[in-house]
Amino acid sequence: MDVDPPSSAATPSSPPQRQGTPPSAAASATAQQTRSETPPAANGSSSPKKDDAPAPPPHKTDPNSPPPTPADEAEVFKNLGNKFFKERNYRRAIEEYSKGGLVTYPVEMQPASATYLGNRAAAYMADGRYESALEDCKRAVDLDPNSPKILLRLARIYTNLGQPEEAMVTFQRIRPPPSIKDMTQAKEMLQYIKSAQQGLQEGKGPSMVLHALDMAERLLGPGARKPRKWQLMRGEAYLQMGGVNSLGEAQNVATNLLRNNSQDPEALVLRARGLYGQGENDKSIRVLQMAISCDPDFRDAIKWLKIVRNLNRMKEEGNAEYKARRWQAAIDKYAQALAVDPSNKATNSKILQNRALCYQQLKKFDEAIADCDKALSLDPSYTKARKTKANALGAADKWEDAVREWKALQEADPTDASIQKELRRAEIELKKSQRKDFYKILGVPKDADDNQIKKAYRRLAIQYHPDKNPGNMEAENKFKDISEAYETLSDSQKRARYDAGDDIDMSDMFSGGGGAGGMGIDPEILFSMMGQQGGFGGGPSFGGGGFPGGNFNFGGGGGGRQRGYPGGFNFS
Repeated sequence: MDVDPPSSAATPSSPPQRQGTPPSAAASATAQQTRSETPPAANGSSSPKKDDAPAPPPHKTDPNSPPPTPADEAEVFKNLGNKFFKERNYRRAIEEYSKGGLVTYPVEMQPASATYLGNRAAAYMADGRYESALEDCKRAVDLDPNSPKILLRLARIYTNLGQPEEAMVTFQRIRPPPSIKDMTQAKEMLQYIKSAQQGLQEGKGPSMVLHALDMAERLLGPGARKPRKWQLMRGEAYLQMGGVNSLGEAQNVATNLLRNNSQDPEALVLRARGLYGQGENDKSIRVLQMAISCDPDFRDAIKWLKIVRNLNRMKEEGNAEYKARRWQAAIDKYAQALAVDPSNKATNSKILQNRALCYQQLKKFDEAIADCDKALSLDPSYTKARKTKANALGAADKWEDAVREWKALQEADPTDASIQKELRRAEIELKKSQRKDFYKILGVPKDADDNQIKKAYRRLAIQYHPDKNPGNMEAENKFKDISEAYETLSDSQKRARYDAGDDIDMSDMFSGGGGAGGMGIDPEILFSMMGQQGGFGGGPSFGGGGFPGGNFNFGGGGGGRQRGYPGGFNFS
């Protein structure tokens, strides 16, 4: 940084005098001054008394030098300022440049005043006081619009302040054109800012936006404040990233801006959008209302207030339907809410989780699992959605996947007792699922009562009995499974053990011996079968054509009672 050199017409130690006073007038003035400084003698004598102190000598002045003009004094202060500037004592230089009314010269002194303003601008810039430097330099340009030196200084101040567009416009005014080196800093800064603006407009690559802003900020003057426009762009990039940490950074940007101006509507909207992204919709609405009170015509605030209110209303309507157990109506409301603002990850993840619960109530487990996956893609840390997914997987009998989800949850939070409990339950269900599913074989729910189980068994036993499906091994195996399922589920103790996941030894299921090829059939069911079918094989009785040998024995094998049950049941 350079300043205008000192003038040879004046020095700091000897202010210049006014020129053009006649010698006679100077002599007369000196004589008059001498006479006035000599006290009169007593009794009219012109000689002083012997005891009086001697008169002080007259002030030595050049009788030919006029008193200094304001311009002369200003030049002295400018030279002193230049001296301190070269010594890097910028604050003292500013003090000297500010003396003598440098910025209020009459019209005929305007060119010199531009020089003084330019010098003080240089000192301000060297001291890191860029706003003051800009003010002085712009006034200097107004006084001397074509000074290459002042214009170059103005362009550099613009660059240090983070205003590369204004800097490049100023460079274009300079004749002869400045060097490429002079313009490099401003050109690079402008390229970074345009790159950041383009990234935000296209809505992609917020991390690249942040990188471009970081590079532009490195080109600012030492100690310069980040431009408000750049801070807003940074906040917008954080909002586009949408993560928990990024939303917090957006809030920090808004807070810093509001410290400088609590009535800044753009900063208020940035803060409101950060709250909205974090799911704090009620707080967001209040801040947006503040922004509109600061600027009733601020369209961005009006737009976002409408969005937040609509999404909040739709979500609450869906929640009301859910609480009323109107599952499909809740699903419809949640679908409308999701269409309001697809970019809101925090709120939409909650809505998807709520809709998954509705699908689960309607036993649409695949849809529930899909909604949970969507919610987790928006917010991978959303534990509630992961729990809902694990429950839906279990309800869909996908126990292996359910166990995997519960284990992941347990690793994330080993202290949660409820997760440990659900994991144990899922592991039991997984073990049970790897055995024959007796409920599925009979086609009954797991909470079926004895009557439901008996009816299902009766229907299936008639359908798959080997005598009705001679030579059909698939039907025979099916009949065996049906009998095994009924044997377990019709016995309260065995059913309890089965439901608990215990292994059940089926080797004693048909301990009574050989009826129907070793397959036990409840005699009550048999009577029903006989009544409905008119007997098996040979007609109304079992003799001759029914079961092999004309005899069909249930229960006691070769010994035991021959009539009635449970010991045996013999037809001939």
